[in-house]
Amino acid sequence: MEEVATSVASALQADKLIFLTEVPGIRMHPGEPESEDNPIDTELPLAMAEKLLAELPAANVPTDTAFYLQHCVTACKSGVERSHIIPFSVDGAILLEVYVHDGIGTMVVDEKLESLREALVDDVGGILQLIEPFEKDGTLVKRSRTEIERDAHMYTVVEHDGVIFACAALYPYPEAHTGEMAALTVSPQVQGQGDGEKVLKRVEQRARAAGLQSIFVLTTRTMHWFIKRGFVQVDPDWLPEARKRKYNWDRKSQVLVKKLS
Repeated sequence: MEEVATSVASALQADKLIFLTEVPGIRMHPGEPESEDNPIDTELPLAMAEKLLAELPAANVPTDTAFYLQHCVTACKSGVERSHIIPFSVDGAILLEVYVHDGIGTMVVDEKLESLREALVDDVGGILQLIEPFEKDGTLVKRSRTEIERDAHMYTVVEHDGVIFACAALYPYPEAHTGEMAALTVSPQVQGQGDGEKVLKRVEQRARAAGLQSIFVLTTRTMHWFIKRGFVQVDPDWLPEARKRKYNWDRKSQVLVKKLS
């Protein structure tokens, strides 16, 4: 039935293929047991899913990690934009996947048309062009080209046909097991289309992979957006000591924190 579902979804060029499964999804470290340090990976880019599939042993039963993943990969390679592995044991699982920001289970997504990736030095010009209007109106703290070139590897970007439409940086504070998501920006041309959420999810993935337990943001204008996505407001005294020393008390930025499961 999995092969039939994959073939039908591919023939229809469906937006989504959803498997309700015996497993909760694909874990961050599939070969290791379930634990707080090994949560479900909620989003797998197709390239990463293919790489993982090549490393896993052949699947014989539905509880094998590769069993549903192989069909998700096949569907995405055949033109299905997103394929999902969702546990049927969770009441309302499909509603949770569709309507809750972090979703449930694992989604394999084809990013060929729109690249969600870590930034390169060549992206610095595009990042500057994107954030400059927001720096001018005071939404963002101004950053120099030298600073962005130095920190380019910390940025995640959404790029389409060579144009950067969204970005954010992750500055880790490993001694406090947290990291700052800074310069989250979405082009006015695509606001409301979910690019901000895509970047947020990728930043969360990078933070988890770095062993961080939370991420935080400083904002003056978009607090409601972050609260809706699981952040909670805290006092600036919560900040790691190294970040607290750089906190601009005149700017009166709100500090919001999200714990990573």
